[in-house]
Amino acid sequence: MRTGGPGLNAMQTYKITLTALRADAEAFAALITEVMDPPPAVSIAEGGALRQLEAYFVDRPDIDMLKGLVADAAGAQAAESLELIEIPDENWVARVQRGLHPVKAGRFLIHGSHDRAAGRGKRFALEVDAGQAFGTAHHGTTRGCLLAIDRLAKRRAWRSVLDLGTGSGVLAMAVAKVSTTRVLASDIDPVAITVAEENWRHNGTSRTIRGLVAAGLHAAEFRREAPFDLITANILAAPLIKLAPRLSELAAPGGHIVLSGLLDNQAREVGATYRRLGLVLEARLSLEGWATLILRRRLRQETAA
Repeated sequence: MRTGGPGLNAMQTYKITLTALRADAEAFAALITEVMDPPPAVSIAEGGALRQLEAYFVDRPDIDMLKGLVADAAGAQAAESLELIEIPDENWVARVQRGLHPVKAGRFLIHGSHDRAAGRGKRFALEVDAGQAFGTAHHGTTRGCLLAIDRLAKRRAWRSVLDLGTGSGVLAMAVAKVSTTRVLASDIDPVAITVAEENWRHNGTSRTIRGLVAAGLHAAEFRREAPFDLITANILAAPLIKLAPRLSELAAPGGHIVLSGLLDNQAREVGATYRRLGLVLEARLSLEGWATLILRRRLRQETAA
């Protein structure tokens, strides 16, 4: 799933602010990171019933379009509070990072470099800054995948893992923290792989993770590393449906596929697509309007029965 925001530091940028109830602010944040390209970097201030949302853009956004999105996600009153501010030469990435608090997902604690003390001495802490690739764990899709990884890691060991659409590489790092298995982490965006590789080195997980720039699942590396005991794919509903036959083939019998990047109302269609291919839906997580599906490929004896 492509969200998170571009990684430019000192340049002309644009900021919008709005005040809304927490749930409404989170709904709007999810919506704009889903529909805008490139997506903005978003932070929501902690505390109180009303929350202040800030979103930073490298291109001047269409304010009327944004007000329409706010009205859809958070109501007319929130739309009236929307303000567009032009910011020259602001290090907005650092500013956004300061507004992102540590996030706990199962055993994992995801924090930025500004909150390094929060992760000190914690075995499953991961440091990820907002920047050029998706995956600071503040989005419900990433948290859902982390919770799924944590749950599955307690049940079995993996021999081979695929993280499709790795973004910042946080899911691959999570696997590396709870196991010693090798991980193939792919992304269509070479910038994302560069960012992910730096994150893996910084977090001491690069030894077992291999980055791959690839569109879809046609590269020879996928065939060589398959079958995978665990596949994570945090992208979008349409590509997850399109890739379903190939993803199902790459999963080992008894292996799991964790899917996210789905709105709650898209989960039924995506889940049905994979069930028709013989997978079993073991669990569905829902966070802030986003769904994460945990599916399992049947064992051969189950299929025969």
